[in-house]
Amino acid sequence: MSSLAVRDHPGRLMDEPSGGRSPRRWPGWLTGWAFVLPAIALFAVMGVYTIGSGLALSFAKWNGFTPTWNWVGIQNYLDLLYADPVLAPELRRAGWNTLQVMILAPLLTVAISLPLAVALNSIRRLRAVLRSVYFLPYVTTGVAIYFAWRYVLEPDGAINTLLRSLGLGTLAQPQGFLGNPDTALPTLILILVWSSVPVATLLYLSGLQAVDPNLFEAAQIDGAAPRHVLRRIIWPLLRPITAAIVLLGVRDTLHGFQIFLVMTRGGPGGHTDVLALMAYRLSFFKGLAQTLGLASALGWLLFAAAVLLTLANARMLRRVR
Repeated sequence: MSSLAVRDHPGRLMDEPSGGRSPRRWPGWLTGWAFVLPAIALFAVMGVYTIGSGLALSFAKWNGFTPTWNWVGIQNYLDLLYADPVLAPELRRAGWNTLQVMILAPLLTVAISLPLAVALNSIRRLRAVLRSVYFLPYVTTGVAIYFAWRYVLEPDGAINTLLRSLGLGTLAQPQGFLGNPDTALPTLILILVWSSVPVATLLYLSGLQAVDPNLFEAAQIDGAAPRHVLRRIIWPLLRPITAAIVLLGVRDTLHGFQIFLVMTRGGPGGHTDVLALMAYRLSFFKGLAQTLGLASALGWLLFAAAVLLTLANARMLRRVR
């Protein structure tokens, strides 16, 4: 039997089988769901289930081994905030250390990276080489860098040796810069700033290159000093980038603990303990004491703080625009 030719699209013919019936096709929406469904299933397993179980665990006591949880309601949150005579003071101390890092590290990063970006943007020779040099601390593996810093900051490390050789032995730290309670946290803050400056500088450089050069030329013609150009022109134009850099620093402080774990483990005497490190310690070093629920509760407190800071930063961005 002969088949009939019908038009499916303008200029395109397709053969229609005998009987006048066209071949069956999958609906378009079903094809789309077939591609999206594996990703949704993976997210549901790795994301939604993990988040839900973590939230449920924050209302229970569990050591990670027993088949059942001991439900305690909001007691974990109360213990962390004020009820437990051991955990509450530890949380307040870690919170104070976190607050210091969260304020000082972003401020120092901005104070260093903005003038550095302005200087790099004005250089004509070896600009690419200098940018690569300043960006090296960011691309280097964090753990390796932290171990290198530990070696440099030891009692017989390079910094103490250099200070003694220059006749500045009174500034040297016999127990090391990380072993002295007065210098441990400031030292870690400086290392955090050192590792954050490359990205901040790169962001400022991208912002400076987007600014119309005629603004700078007009200011120079009017006799404006470089500090006035920086204060009156560059700084207002780069405020959104500054807000983003501060938010990145706050995020790293709230959720990052790698440097504190590798270099000091919260010591000496808890002077470098931070909230994220405390949650890690409750999760993996006190499991037999049924502290996984406390760690989960602390994680959700950090999440709530991060959300509030993000909303505040979004509001600040709307104002500066």
